Amino acid sequence: MKWPDSISRLLQTVTAPPHVENSATAIAPHLALGGRGEELAAAHLERAGFMLVAANFKLPVGRNLRGVIVQAEIDLVAYEGETLCFVEVKTRASDWFAAPEQNVDRRKQRQITRAARIYRRTFGLTGTPYRYDVVSVILPPPDEATPLPNPRIELLRNFWTEAKFRKRLWSDVYTD
Repeated sequence: MKWPDSISRLLQTVTAPPHVENSATAIAPHLALGGRGEELAAAHLERAGFMLVAANFKLPVGRNLRGVIVQAEIDLVAYEGETLCFVEVKTRASDWFAAPEQNVDRRKQRQITRAARIYRRTFGLTGTPYRYDVVSVILPPPDEATPLPNPRIELLRNFWTEAKFRKRLWSDVYTD
């Protein structure tokens, strides 16, 4: 986990320098787009008054059906006032096919929820109010008409809650 001094230091680990052309260290285009989206999302959250405390927080959350360890990652962890926010960032070049936030499906929500639960226990934040947010970033590619296109950034507060992942008791399912 990284504790940033500033946004620039926080995001230096996310994106590779643009002058790097070596194929061994070159970053895939979709990863570069995602890194740029996380950078824009972090700056947007800071402008909105959030205090960023961690980025790309990774930890094991269990095993899949084949016994392989499943890693979960929380893109950004921030405070908005007293509320601890676990933020998933989704970046796309276009929303022609679907909005970026539609890719935060139930499986992804469950992984982030599990990771956030471990994060809160690890740092003794079990009594702190928290929520799950999504930042949707649409970053169109440059063209002749717009060499520097403006990104569209949208913060979706409280995108999901843990209630849908809690196990139900039989008495909740069958009521007389």
